[in-house]
Amino acid sequence: MFPTLTDEQRQFVHTVRELAQSEFRERAPRYMDGTFPWENMKALAELGVLGMAVPEEYGGLGLPVFDTALVLEEIAKVCYVTAMAVLGEVGVQTRIISAYAPEAIKRRILPDVCSGECLLAICMTEPDAGTDVANYKTNVDRIGNRLRLNGVKTLISRAEEAGMFVVFTRIDKKPGREGTGCVLVEKGTPGFTVTGTYHTMGGENLHEIRFEDCELPPENLVLEDGFRKLLSAFNTQRCLNPSISLGLAEGAFEEAVKYAKERQVFGRAVADFQGIRWKIAEMYRDIEASRSILYRACATADPFPDPLLAAAAKVTVNEMALRVTSDAIQVHGGYGFTDEYPVSRFYRGARYGTLGGGTSETLRDLIGKRVIAGVDPVDGIFGLGAF
Repeated sequence: MFPTLTDEQRQFVHTVRELAQSEFRERAPRYMDGTFPWENMKALAELGVLGMAVPEEYGGLGLPVFDTALVLEEIAKVCYVTAMAVLGEVGVQTRIISAYAPEAIKRRILPDVCSGECLLAICMTEPDAGTDVANYKTNVDRIGNRLRLNGVKTLISRAEEAGMFVVFTRIDKKPGREGTGCVLVEKGTPGFTVTGTYHTMGGENLHEIRFEDCELPPENLVLEDGFRKLLSAFNTQRCLNPSISLGLAEGAFEEAVKYAKERQVFGRAVADFQGIRWKIAEMYRDIEASRSILYRACATADPFPDPLLAAAAKVTVNEMALRVTSDAIQVHGGYGFTDEYPVSRFYRGARYGTLGGGTSETLRDLIGKRVIAGVDPVDGIFGLGAF
């Protein structure tokens, strides 16, 4: 099944595509050294893109996950770094604030998210715990009418640029996953420091952040005993992360087709050789099959996607992008290994997909458990699933 887009959806995606192709494509190489794409973010804010996940009453567009995925896909076709920067504004952190934060915080923060004046960062991973939420050590204690946060988070995007941090943390040292909640920390809070920077093969920088006796007002506690709510919201990331992978694969595929038609060997275009045509056919098949499961998962969001379909879509699209971007390099031959052609950037960006938002190994285990528990021994699996 392929979703039918409204005229408004088509126009919005087309507008983003024109901007990305006309401006972002040329600028993409300059962001490979960790430079943040402020120019691109400003242009996207003016279109309303940064407010896609913000409800209309706070100045946003209030668009569903599916629309957001379509836009990220178009941006990723030309610039992975910009797509990841946008993900920070339209992904899980914004949706957590929109769904669960106190009204005063929504009214203070969300309009600035729409305008690009306040970038958001999500802080989950710790030096000794990533997917293993039950072993998070970061903790916030209630002390009088204040909150006091201590801990370390690592591999955090936009730590130097963000104005607000959505921090997954233990509450009052309550153990296990059910003791996990979420607080908001504003940049500049005493005790907040960026203590490390890691430059990634995709071009963006990731950071380590330390919280040492950071005092917060009580309203900054967004969720207590909120593991299930946080995980439900996080399923959004398992649709938007692969939408970037899909865009990277499409961008690499388009470059491969273009190169195969233009490059001459033995007096013929590379595209005239059956081996290359078959490779391009497989790339196309891989992209379209992956697009189908991703769009289907996005369409289940109400407001968050079905966890089983989101996990299956993420594994499928992430791993497809690795194959397609690698094959695009192969079509380019030795030139594909150089920085003169964009396919090498697409490949480096695609490598992140299977790592962030839940590794492929973690999600395969989740899928297996849910399928084994959920398949009816008599009726089997219903063909339309959760669609």
